[in-house]
Amino acid sequence: MTSEAVHSVVDTSNEALLLYGYRRATRPPNKAHPLGHGRELYFWSFIVALLIFALGAGVSFYQGVIHVLWPRPIEDPVVSYVVLGLSFLFEGSSWVIAWRRVREDGSRYGYYQAFVRSKDPPAFMVLFEDSAALIGILVAVAATAAAVVLEQPVWDGIGSILIGVLLGITSIALARESKSLLIGEPADPDLARSILALARRSPGVLRANGLLTVQLSPTEVVAALSIEFSDDRRANEIEQSVVAIEHDIRRHHPEVAAIFIKPQTEARYRRVRADRFGDEEP
Repeated sequence: MTSEAVHSVVDTSNEALLLYGYRRATRPPNKAHPLGHGRELYFWSFIVALLIFALGAGVSFYQGVIHVLWPRPIEDPVVSYVVLGLSFLFEGSSWVIAWRRVREDGSRYGYYQAFVRSKDPPAFMVLFEDSAALIGILVAVAATAAAVVLEQPVWDGIGSILIGVLLGITSIALARESKSLLIGEPADPDLARSILALARRSPGVLRANGLLTVQLSPTEVVAALSIEFSDDRRANEIEQSVVAIEHDIRRHHPEVAAIFIKPQTEARYRRVRADRFGDEEP
């Protein structure tokens, strides 16, 4: 019960931190942060993952070890059952809401791939936390029942250890994905293909060599395009083409917060990419 109480406190604190991260991430760009503050959401998501590990998993594991070494009988299990039952209802309601939010991507890619591809960690973070909470409640009920029915209070401690292990696994998965986004992940491949297609159909463009993207926030992307223009295009015509390409991309993909277009031959693009990424294909 102590482990589940700590787990609930950590969950509540995490939701407050995620809401704070959302608010901070929506601040407009300024001179100190010309690309905005979108990544602050990823920072707070990473902090949440660490809190689950340090407080949720750590305290639960510690409580479990204490109760295994010095077990004490449960005096009134009925109270525990009532509290855990209500907790399951509340967590279950939250889980349904979180699942509905990610259901579309989960059905499209599979839930694991959707989690890896997601650029909005709080969406899956809430689902993971609630899933871990529901499993933890079931573990707590089973451990309490075993301690009472078998008259072996050591099961109470074992239940806490299992809850700690569960939270540890959850936090590692969430921290890994949040860290990847915080460092800088590319945008969704479908978005990259669409931007290249828009650039290729623009007048005066011989070929769109390639594209680099970085996810700034769940709704903001930075894109850098390498484009080879026709040799007969003058500087002012190339500038007009660049403006037209930027306008077309932003019209189809308003989430692209900044676009950088570099006139470059295909041969030069391939040499630069080979120097930077080795033998990786564009």
